[in-house]
Amino acid sequence: MISCDRSHREYDLCSINGTNVVDPVTSTFFLKDPTVPGSGSIAVEKIKPYPRKWESFPMKRIKELTLTSGPSGPKCEVRHNSPALVFSAGGYTGNVFHDFNDGFIPLFITINSIYKNRDVILVVSKARDWWINRYRNLLHGFSSHPIVNLDNDTSTHCFPSATIGLISYGFMTLMPNSSQTLLHFRALLDKAFGYHGLNHPPKSDSRPRLVFLSRPRGIGPEILNRDEAIQVAKEIGFEVVLFEPTGTTSLQQIYALLNSSHAMVGIHGAALTHSLFLRPGSVFMQVMPLGTNWVGKMCYGEPARAMGIHYIEYKINVDESSLVEKYNKNEMVIKDPGRFQAGDWSFDVMSIYLKEQNVKLDLVRFREYLNQTYRKAKAFMDKMG
Repeated sequence: MISCDRSHREYDLCSINGTNVVDPVTSTFFLKDPTVPGSGSIAVEKIKPYPRKWESFPMKRIKELTLTSGPSGPKCEVRHNSPALVFSAGGYTGNVFHDFNDGFIPLFITINSIYKNRDVILVVSKARDWWINRYRNLLHGFSSHPIVNLDNDTSTHCFPSATIGLISYGFMTLMPNSSQTLLHFRALLDKAFGYHGLNHPPKSDSRPRLVFLSRPRGIGPEILNRDEAIQVAKEIGFEVVLFEPTGTTSLQQIYALLNSSHAMVGIHGAALTHSLFLRPGSVFMQVMPLGTNWVGKMCYGEPARAMGIHYIEYKINVDESSLVEKYNKNEMVIKDPGRFQAGDWSFDVMSIYLKEQNVKLDLVRFREYLNQTYRKAKAFMDKMG
């Protein structure tokens, strides 16, 4: 039997209840021996297994899969005893926020909702080599079976059943009222990336370590007086590590640094997804440029609090934004970004706040926030090391 639930805003979810064979060449799943004697009906379903169906742009880049109950399909060449969980690593994959928000968190939800024993085979469309290599340890945490790559495999594969699609409940969110929390997800990250004993935290008589997260030029909003801000943090008493992760920085290296630190500061952007690597009880300050209050809170603030991290928001004032050099302070884009956006986070609107804007911190004001960060980080270090 083939059935699909298309009632959700974020995702579609289909299931094949019975032995099926997938032909990667045609991206088609065939239900084997589907018909009941006397029944001639054939079911055909189409699905793009990526949990962002409300947004047309990334969905155009997702390969559509076909599920059919007839004809019986090709002969099985590789037989599996475990069910298949089928999804796409296309769309926005390659941006670390979307790697987790549209990929690994929905994967965690789906496995814990449907395959609690984790005896499942991951069948992935757009599973590019860099993605498999970068996330190999994490993928192994979800399933001990080798991945079936729908793009590179020409053999047909048989499964006793299959789920196609991933469950999502919104930005960086697990199932409401579930026994599984982001702390459980972080435990999976620790198992995947945590080399225990590597990069020990500073001793209790040393300074708390603050990771100042930076980004390459031209990627998004930058802190123009970053070096001066770092000097302020050192004056307050932090050991400061300036860190600029790239797509080639190993996740083990990033995890080792953040998991052994006491605080992290960074400007809003995808790299803040690495706050998932901070220990519960540590401190995370997000510098929020104009127009990013709601998205910053939703994508990074609420998840941090859900993991027991002390979360601090530094919402910049108008004079700290470079947008005042381009727009009049009385224009709505500056005066009231929320009203200007009016729920429209289109590419053009997003570009104003995330592409055109840089930040020059008011160091006197920023020092006050760093002092608050230091007190919490020092208390965490004294307690946890």
